[in-house]
Amino acid sequence: MIYSSQPAPIGVFDSGFGGLSILREIRKVLPQYDYIFLGDNARAPYGNRSFQLVYDFTLQAVKYLFSQGCHLVILACNTASAKALRSIQQRDLNSLDPNRRVLGVIRPTVEEIGNITKSRKVGVFGTPGTVQSLSYDIEIAKLHPDIKVYSHACPMWVPLVENRESDGPGADYFVEKDVKALMSQCGDIDSIILGCTHYPLLYDKIRKYTPEGVKIIEQGPIVAASLKDYLRRHPEMETRCTQGGTCQYCTTEDASRFSPLASIFVNHTVEAQHVTL
Repeated sequence: MIYSSQPAPIGVFDSGFGGLSILREIRKVLPQYDYIFLGDNARAPYGNRSFQLVYDFTLQAVKYLFSQGCHLVILACNTASAKALRSIQQRDLNSLDPNRRVLGVIRPTVEEIGNITKSRKVGVFGTPGTVQSLSYDIEIAKLHPDIKVYSHACPMWVPLVENRESDGPGADYFVEKDVKALMSQCGDIDSIILGCTHYPLLYDKIRKYTPEGVKIIEQGPIVAASLKDYLRRHPEMETRCTQGGTCQYCTTEDASRFSPLASIFVNHTVEAQHVTL
């Protein structure tokens, strides 16, 4: 397939709703650009799916956003970044279009964590898929070999958020249990990465049960700052990104179901359209 060479919006993809927290922060820092958000809500969550299936689904999403003209796509999903990004960058981009780019959320987070932790003991909360991939362990070891990583999978956190139970007592039970499980691995953890883009909606409860003094790291501001720097360093890509300050929302789910919950993530009314990958 031959994709359009005309300037176009920046694409932002997530398996579900969590990537909207990344998009929200990106638009705070870079409000002048146009964006297309795509949520594969009909097949979410990705966290428990196999590497091959996550790769297949993510590649379909990337191809869709390329077909909409996007020259730059952000995988605003830790599971997709962990299980699919490297394969897409190394195997697929050259045949799809070597001038387009796909970026993830793990690398920028890992780059920043070295400036945050003092004890060099870092915790990671993630989906089972992200934790099993060891992506944070591997990337942190590359950039910061002196940092020890302690990971804990939180399979109930995404369902709590997507079922609007993040403020309920059930969330307290699971968040307290998971925070204790992580901290029991090492009492010297001084920074915890929220390694899933849904988890910021549980921030208040995570903060409530996390020991005082331990920093909780949200990815949105980090990814937004990294994207700003990327566009500054790659003017040839920046000129391919249109600047109208707009954002359109697409979902593989029923749009009438997607829009109300999406509005909670971005703090404004969302009117999404249904698409098929």
